[in-house]
Amino acid sequence: MDIEKIRTLIALMEESELVNLEISSDDEHISLTRHYDTPVPTMMAAPAAGVAPAAADTKPAIKAGSVETSPMVGVYYSAPSPNDPPFVTVGQKVQAGDTLGIIEAMKIMNPLEATQSGVVDEILVDNSEVVQFGQPMIRYKA
Repeated sequence: MDIEKIRTLIALMEESELVNLEISSDDEHISLTRHYDTPVPTMMAAPAAGVAPAAADTKPAIKAGSVETSPMVGVYYSAPSPNDPPFVTVGQKVQAGDTLGIIEAMKIMNPLEATQSGVVDEILVDNSEVVQFGQPMIRYKA
């Protein structure tokens, strides 16, 4: 593989703000994916007619403790397969580097690893839920 060719493709992606680029020929296949450090904007649905917006004082209390956030946009899976037990449960002690779940992005299964040690206080997302970049997923006890 020609490194200069790859550098040219990366520069092309940056100039045109492409997120994905795949090129195939008889003897090689190159697939490039660009990840952003800033949150991806999401659209919010407008409230249905006749539904009153929630009062400002009904916000849930913010709990103490550090959180693990999603490193990417994708689908969160709490277990390796539907018949297996979840990677973590509330009250479980985890070490930095332990697998907390899987995030599927573009048909690739990416492990969600603990960045710190602690006891799981709350799991903030459901199995098979779509998660956004930076979304809180696991809260540790304070």
